[in-house]
Amino acid sequence: MRKLGFRLIPFLVLCYFIAYVDRVNIGFAALTMNEDLGLSASVFGFGSSLFFVAYVLFEMPSNIAMERFGARRWIARIMITWGIVGFLSAFVVGPISFSVSRFLLGAAEAGFFPGVILYLTQWFPKAYLARIIAFFMVAIPLSSFFGSPLSALLLKLDGFWEFQGWQWLLMLEAVPAIVLGLLALVCLPGKPSEAKWLAAEQKEWLEARLKKEAIERQEHAQEGKHAHGGKIRAVLTNKYVWLLALVYMGSSATSNTLSLWMPQILKSFELTNTQAGLLNMIPFGIAAAFMIFWGIRTDKSGERVLNTALPLALTSISFAATLLTGSLVVTLILLTLVLMGNYAINRPLKKARALSALSN
Repeated sequence: MRKLGFRLIPFLVLCYFIAYVDRVNIGFAALTMNEDLGLSASVFGFGSSLFFVAYVLFEMPSNIAMERFGARRWIARIMITWGIVGFLSAFVVGPISFSVSRFLLGAAEAGFFPGVILYLTQWFPKAYLARIIAFFMVAIPLSSFFGSPLSALLLKLDGFWEFQGWQWLLMLEAVPAIVLGLLALVCLPGKPSEAKWLAAEQKEWLEARLKKEAIERQEHAQEGKHAHGGKIRAVLTNKYVWLLALVYMGSSATSNTLSLWMPQILKSFELTNTQAGLLNMIPFGIAAAFMIFWGIRTDKSGERVLNTALPLALTSISFAATLLTGSLVVTLILLTLVLMGNYAINRPLKKARALSALSN
C-alpha cells in the first residue's frame, strides 16, 4: 500500500492541482482582462458560472464514457482537452467568447474527479481508500496557495510578444495540463497486473483483495435492489444523501466564490496585482495546513457530525462578518477563517461520502 501511494498519489495530486489552477486562474486574469475586454462584474460572474453549468450537464455523459474507455485513458483525455481549451481561452475578445470559453472548459473538465476516484478504487482496498482521497484533496487549497504568486508574476508579462499579461497567464498555466495528460498514458498503469514495480505476490494479493470487495459490493447492491427498488431510487429517496448534498453545495459555493473573486476583493483595497497575489496565498496556505490537522483530529476522534458542523459554523459566521468591516487586515483574517472552516470539512465529509459510496 505504501508503494502504491508513493507511485500513484503524487502524480494524481499534481494533476488535480493543475486542474484547479486552470479552473480558478480566471480570477487573477480578471484583474486586467475585464478592463481590456470591457467585462462588467455581472458579465464576468455570469460567464464564470457557465463553467459549472457545463460541468453539471456533462458529468454523467463523461462518467458513462469513462466506464467504456477506462479511467486511465479518460483521465488523460480530460486533461489534454481542458489544457487545449484553457490555452485557447487566452484569445477571447469579448463577453460572448469569454462565456463560451468558460462553458467549454467546464465541459472538458467534467468527470475528472469521478474518474480519479474510480481509478483509485481499482487500486486501493476499502480500508485505505478514504485516507487516500483525503490526501488527494489537499491539492485544492494548495493550487491557490502556489498559483496566486505565479499568476501575479505572469501578469507582469504584459506586452511581451504583443500579448497581454492575462493572455500569458492563461496560456502558460494551460500547458502543464496537456503535458500531464500525455504523461498519464505512460505513468499510470491501467490495472495492478500492469504495474511493473509490484512484485508478483503483491499483484496477486492486491487483485484478490479487490476482487473480493467487488463481489461483496455486487452482492450488497443486489440486496439493495430487492429491498429498495434499485440503487438510483434508494439514493434519491435517502434523506441523508440530500442533506449531505445541501451541505456540500454550500461548501463548494463558498470555495469557488472566493477562488474567483478574492483576488479582486483584495485589489479593491488599492493593492497592486503582485500584492494581491501574495496576500491571496495566506488564507489558502493556512487552510491547507488546517485541513490536514483537522483531518487527523477527526480520524483520531472518529466523530464526523460535530467535526463537520463546527468548521461550517466558522465559515458561515466569518463570511457574514466580512460585510461589517472595511479593514484590509480584518478582511484577510476573516477570509482566512472562512477557508479554514470550509476546507476542514473535506476530510470528514468526503470520508463519509467515500465509505458510503463503497458500501453501496
